[in-house]
Amino acid sequence: MNSTNTKSTQRQLLKLFVMIPFLGIVFLFQSISVQAQVAIVAEPPEIEKVNPEQQTQDQIFTVVEDQPEFPGGTDSLMTYLMQNLRYPKEARDARIQGTVFVTFVVEKDGSVSDVRTLRGVAPSLDEEAIRVVRAMPAWKPGYQRGQTVRVQYNLPIRFIMDPLPPKDAVNERE
Repeated sequence: MNSTNTKSTQRQLLKLFVMIPFLGIVFLFQSISVQAQVAIVAEPPEIEKVNPEQQTQDQIFTVVEDQPEFPGGTDSLMTYLMQNLRYPKEARDARIQGTVFVTFVVEKDGSVSDVRTLRGVAPSLDEEAIRVVRAMPAWKPGYQRGQTVRVQYNLPIRFIMDPLPPKDAVNERE
C-alpha cells in the first residue's frame, strides 16, 4: 500500500513540475502582448494640423446639412430633364434603354462641374446624359455650418422607350 501512495505522489509531483514551466510560458506571452497593447495606446499617431478654412475650401462633401437643390426643386428638375433630353438616334434604332448614373459637383456658386458617368448604359446615352447635366442652370448651393460648400451629387437619368405596338395593331392600321 505504501508503494502505491508513493507512486501516485510521484506522479502528482511530476505533473506539477511539468505544469509550472508551461504556466510560466503562458504568463510570459500574456505580459508581452499586454505591454505591446499599452505601447500602441501610449503613442497616439501624429495628426496633421490643417486650417479649417483651408480644409473646407477645396473639400467636396457628399452629405451636408442643407443639400444643393435644382432651381424650383425636384419637380422642376424632372421637367428640365424631360424637355432637354434627346434620345440618340442610334440608341433609338437599336432599342437601347436603361438608367445612366451621372455624378457631378455643385460648386459654392451653384454651377455644375466635374460631370461624369458612374454607371453607363451605352456611349450615346451616356454622352446625352452628360450633355444635359452640363447645360443645367445654376443650382442652389449646399450649406455646411452656415457656409456654402462644394457637394457631390449623383443623379440617375432613365432612358425608356415606348413599347412597340403589337404586329396585329400595325397591320390593322394599314
